[in-house]
Amino acid sequence: MTCWETVQAYGLRSVGVGERLLPQENFTICQQFTLIGSGLIWNIYFGALALAIGFFIANAAALAKASPNPWLRKPAEWFILVFRGSPLFIQFFLAYFIFLRVKQAGYLPWLTSAQAGALIVLVLNTAAYSGEIFLGALRAVPRGEVEAADAYGFTGWKRFRKVIWPTTLRLAWPAYTNEAIFLFHATTLVFFSGFPVWKQQGDALYYANYFADKTFNPFIPYPIVAFYFILLTLALIACFGLVNRRLNRHLPHERRAKLRLRPNLIR
Repeated sequence: MTCWETVQAYGLRSVGVGERLLPQENFTICQQFTLIGSGLIWNIYFGALALAIGFFIANAAALAKASPNPWLRKPAEWFILVFRGSPLFIQFFLAYFIFLRVKQAGYLPWLTSAQAGALIVLVLNTAAYSGEIFLGALRAVPRGEVEAADAYGFTGWKRFRKVIWPTTLRLAWPAYTNEAIFLFHATTLVFFSGFPVWKQQGDALYYANYFADKTFNPFIPYPIVAFYFILLTLALIACFGLVNRRLNRHLPHERRAKLRLRPNLIR
């Protein structure tokens, strides 16, 4: 089988398209690159959806935590504390145990699948971290901009939408970019969680672990995973950099915030 035939057979295997059986012997570099790249589709799925949904929850959590109303502030404080204060790995296992109990009670059986249950955990986790980022940016909005909005007659929702929220995004975006990068890296923990994959349709680490077990050589598949995630990180920096440029388009060039990758050493 040529490399192109391998790509055709296994390129979309992680989503149920192509060969159903995994190769059993004579593993080639092309097979490992293809299957691990196929599994990366699920990592992108987890990261993209968690980021999109978590963005709105994070903004809501930041606003609630900044609210003087204790009925809004206290739940937001506890939500952020719990999900920022506990390891993501533990959250996966606790969530799977809870979702399994719900399934055994006859409700929402799909919650125990990795595609749904693990996604919910990632959404809540990134929402908590991002919520604290947005809260810090919200508190850092220059008072002069708010007073200028008042002078123009902006009040309430209009002032928030036209002045406060855009400035909050602009201030939070560099830190939020690092959170997005780390979120995509954290999707590899889904493989180690209790959530099972469906019909061997696992993520990049699932296939890397398969090749490492079969060949007793982890020094080929795992660097391939790292290579793919480096490419994914560069793509994220490029995309978020475009948004950052858009958010700062009204500022002089020397005052525009630059994106810098500052990965967390531990989650």
